[in-house]
Amino acid sequence: MTEARPTIRLDKWLWQARFFKSRSLAAGVVTAGKVRVDSQPVSKPSRTVGPGDVLTFIQAERTRVVRILACGERRGPAPEAQALYEDMSPEVVKRPYNPGGDRKGRPTKKDRRDIMAHRVQDAPFDLE
Repeated sequence: MTEARPTIRLDKWLWQARFFKSRSLAAGVVTAGKVRVDSQPVSKPSRTVGPGDVLTFIQAERTRVVRILACGERRGPAPEAQALYEDMSPEVVKRPYNPGGDRKGRPTKKDRRDIMAHRVQDAPFDLE
């Protein structure tokens, strides 16, 4: 007879692995259908997961893909939580910083000077 694979509730594992601050937040994300287990959408926080399962979910505007390595016994410190999974997430592409480029809102003093310089150059009459 083979030994049963260790399993844990999905919401509890997400909380123990420190992906969410509370178990109710983790359960809310699962209930909303935002988590996939082995490419299958899941909507029940009570779904059991175990070592070898691959989870895909959105966390803070970033797509996370993790393979479960262990179920865990408690919500411990961060190094202990990181030992529960292997991160397989795609690389995050950072956009170059463009101050004032396609920013919305109030223009800066330099922006206003540039605007006024263009207005003066394009004026059909003499301002002096």
